[in-house]
Amino acid sequence: MTHVLVYGLAVAGEAVAHALRRRSIPFSVADDQPTDHARALAASWGVDLAEAPDPHSLDDLVACSDLVVPAPGVPETHALFEHCRQRQVEVCSEIELAYRWEQDRPGGPRPMLAITGTDGKTTTTELTAAILTTAGHRTRAVGNTDAPLISVIDDDLDAFVVECSSFRLTFTERFRAEGSAWLNLAEDHQNWHRDLPSYIGAKARLWQALRPDDVAVGPVDDPVVRRHLDAVGARRITVGLDAGDYRVAAGRLTGPGGDIARVDELARALPHDLTNGLTAAALAMETGLAGADHVAATLRTFTAPRHRIELVAEGGGVRWFDDSKATTPHAALTAVAAFPSLVWIAGGRNKGLDLTVLAHGADHVRAVVALGEAADEVMAAFAGQRPVERAGTMAEAVRLAAILARPGDAVVLSPACASYDAYRNYGERGDDFVRCVREHLGEQS
Repeated sequence: MTHVLVYGLAVAGEAVAHALRRRSIPFSVADDQPTDHARALAASWGVDLAEAPDPHSLDDLVACSDLVVPAPGVPETHALFEHCRQRQVEVCSEIELAYRWEQDRPGGPRPMLAITGTDGKTTTTELTAAILTTAGHRTRAVGNTDAPLISVIDDDLDAFVVECSSFRLTFTERFRAEGSAWLNLAEDHQNWHRDLPSYIGAKARLWQALRPDDVAVGPVDDPVVRRHLDAVGARRITVGLDAGDYRVAAGRLTGPGGDIARVDELARALPHDLTNGLTAAALAMETGLAGADHVAATLRTFTAPRHRIELVAEGGGVRWFDDSKATTPHAALTAVAAFPSLVWIAGGRNKGLDLTVLAHGADHVRAVVALGEAADEVMAAFAGQRPVERAGTMAEAVRLAAILARPGDAVVLSPACASYDAYRNYGERGDDFVRCVREHLGEQS
């Protein structure tokens, strides 16, 4: 490896560049929409930053490179990859590059666990890392987080738990983990992938390089994931609420070795909390990195990351939940299924997905408040089935939801869409929702 092109200089790209500098590997950088921070970084490194390169400049950049590492935000339809194909220049993601370096580590590579799926990746990744920490391992939850794998690969750690987005898996060849889980599969990121088969194929790359003694964990009831699980050349472990190697039985999480934890002892026990917990247990226990006692102790205290069906307020007999992280219909429907009756705030920027499926959750819904660019699509999904109101702002959405809700209901922001029509990210959207709810309840008190 003599010269690397880092394309995209946000969190992952910056981490790659820093890692290359630590190893004295020459690199160049390019970005279609660079920030002032990116410009300042490139200047501090003494590296020219190619800003939104035209086709000729892009071809020159690729031609001068031996390896291209794209940021996760660079879609697979980008012209960059056609230039790489024509020039026969290898492309790899940051997790692939970090994995290769780890294999050459003096003393040998450290254990890795990996998690992918349409929904639940971050929570399950952080939960698995927490279990390993309880078991005494120095570990980090990395990957599709604020800490890319490549940013911690030189840290003094015992193991890694890697959240693997389809963006990162698309450009992997050798990456593998001793224990890996594919949580679920639903349509997503059709504004990044060429099509749905490409998205599924990216997820499946998690299991492409497994060895016979590795562990592959998948849901017992997801037909797409199960088909891929049944084909892997590794130990196969299934997870489910009512069936599977790891499952819920008689009010307990249980596995092949017996009971793990009582459901009523868990910090939270919504259906997806149980399957996430079972998956994390399977990864930690089947790889020998933790025991049932470590799992149970962690599950009793673990709190899911913010903006994931997070109770934020209660007033007038109505509970308010922030589920801003639900940026797909699949994720939003999972949240809706957790409540017997709710007012649903949905909408934002559609990621090229079919929002008509939101009506599948109508049985639980008292009314809907449609918000953002996709408001018309949300309204159309529920037309003639449930009352629907349109809101122009988050504050208006909260006000309307409060009018529509009845004592005993939940009001749930579970958008089924991305946040980029009005916010920088889902966290900012969730924080705005919380602020508006608290302001509204304060005015009512």
